[in-house]
Amino acid sequence: MPGHSSLISAMPERSPLFRLHADVDARVGAIRHTRPDWPCSKGCDTCCRRLADVPRLTAAEWGLLLEGLRTLPPQRLQAIRDAVGLLGHGASAPIVCPMLDRESGACPVYAYRPVACRTYGFYVQRELGLYCSDIEARVAQGELDDVVWGNQDVIDRALSASGETRSLTEWFALTF
Repeated sequence: MPGHSSLISAMPERSPLFRLHADVDARVGAIRHTRPDWPCSKGCDTCCRRLADVPRLTAAEWGLLLEGLRTLPPQRLQAIRDAVGLLGHGASAPIVCPMLDRESGACPVYAYRPVACRTYGFYVQRELGLYCSDIEARVAQGELDDVVWGNQDVIDRALSASGETRSLTEWFALTF
């Protein structure tokens, strides 16, 4: 699977999305640098297993995710299509991300993942706060007072320039 930097150079038409990715990567990197014990890392898939709703993606995010999906073996892609199809029939929360490999807890399209996946656990949204119960517990205990959180409202405004937004199930229905 290509690295993020090769994706950037291969997709100049999505440069605003990749600039946003770079900004997010910088914030995430700064938090990880000062907090090596950060819970959001390889092996933690809690957020992937507790989605509140079917993910929504912009057209640019879908284009990137679609590239990642096309790198998968046919049987894995079919399993993801099947899982997305089940979501389209009114799955109730919490929703498990259809991309998640439930056995390993890994994302097979990690380098191609949407902005919401990249910011979760590192950004907060005014009026809504944090979303991860593990991080919320640490904040309540005063353990993360030194963290400079990213502003999710700024991310959402920047992302709004990345084309129309549809649910993952709608994008799949239009494409497959």
